Amino acid sequence: MVKAEVKGKILLTQEQILDKAAKLGRQISSDYEGEPLVLVGTLKGAVMWMADLMKQITLDTEIDFISASSYGSGTVSSGSVKIKKDIDIDIRDKHVLIIEDIIDTGNTLKYLKDYFLSKDPKSVKICTMLDKPSRRAADVRADYIGFTVEDLFIIGYGLDFDQKYRNLPYISYLED
Repeated sequence: MVKAEVKGKILLTQEQILDKAAKLGRQISSDYEGEPLVLVGTLKGAVMWMADLMKQITLDTEIDFISASSYGSGTVSSGSVKIKKDIDIDIRDKHVLIIEDIIDTGNTLKYLKDYFLSKDPKSVKICTMLDKPSRRAADVRADYIGFTVEDLFIIGYGLDFDQKYRNLPYISYLED
């Protein structure tokens, strides 16, 4: 097993993340005013971000989760997306907001957005905590972006390396 070392620099504090969740929650509430909204969190990384964000949304919401991955236990996307756990809610004629932890290559998110669109929702939009546009391979963009980050292997606040570091209360990165 390769032992990864957490770089000491904190890229984003918990306070910065909570502040951004409040701002985006207000914007989402305004954009969907009067409409119910289905929040679909991507497991496992988006759990902390989704919990903070949904507390700031003042709409009638339903929540569900989907688990899809193109990483496995590595640090580089395999490019092949697999759904491990599907949503349980029928999203036909509903507004759907995918809650993502980070958009890297975009392959997984593009796959998920197309997958949800095939279920005839009113709309499908994306809210990501982190965006890494320098690595984008798929044509997908978030409608709501928390922070843009450099090309680093980000960990913390739900994001992991081989299931470790998810519980860090801040965003950092790995260094070999």
